[in-house]
Amino acid sequence: MSRPILVFDLDGTLVDTAPDLAKTLDTILQRAGLEPLPYDDVKSMIGDGARAMLERALRMRNADVSVAELDRMFSDFIEHYAAHIADASRPFPGLDAALDQLADKGFVFVVCTNKLEWLSRRLLDALDLARRFAFICGQDTFGVKKPDPAILRLTIERAGGKIEDAIMVGDSAADIDTARAAGIPVIAVDFGYTEIPVAEMKPDLIISHFDALPAAVVELQQRT
Repeated sequence: MSRPILVFDLDGTLVDTAPDLAKTLDTILQRAGLEPLPYDDVKSMIGDGARAMLERALRMRNADVSVAELDRMFSDFIEHYAAHIADASRPFPGLDAALDQLADKGFVFVVCTNKLEWLSRRLLDALDLARRFAFICGQDTFGVKKPDPAILRLTIERAGGKIEDAIMVGDSAADIDTARAAGIPVIAVDFGYTEIPVAEMKPDLIISHFDALPAAVVELQQRT
């Protein structure tokens, strides 16, 4: 019999990674002679992977770069970010206590993120969180990324779970759309990075603090 499984997004859901991502993006833009972007603009770009964030930032600065130059900037971004991945990034309040409560109820935890897998592991290791997750999946793990539901199905399968026993927790349209496409319920946090209020995306439930996660999970279990 499989254990119930909670699938978490990473950036903007488990960990407030925006400070270190924004500082890295500022550094790369400044090296190219470009002005940094406002912090809130950078936050809204997080969630689709570092390369997509860099491409969007360059468009906002009307910077036309070659593919080779973009590749170099992306490589520099990853190198700088990896070296500063947990300078200021921290888990959102209440996470540890919520995971403890849900672990006591038999839940298995996994991560499904559009961040690269090795960067995800480095971040979670630095914050002493990696040990809590049975599996950590990035956009490069299976060669697909959210909102493709295949990444979610494969993550659950790799952790030994079943799709019918899973619940997704995320902060963006990508998370909600992925869960919907995979046929699993989804809880949205409203403290993440999305530009669109999560209520407009119609997740099954919304929480504003991890203190509310255990009760939300129980409520969804009772609905099924």
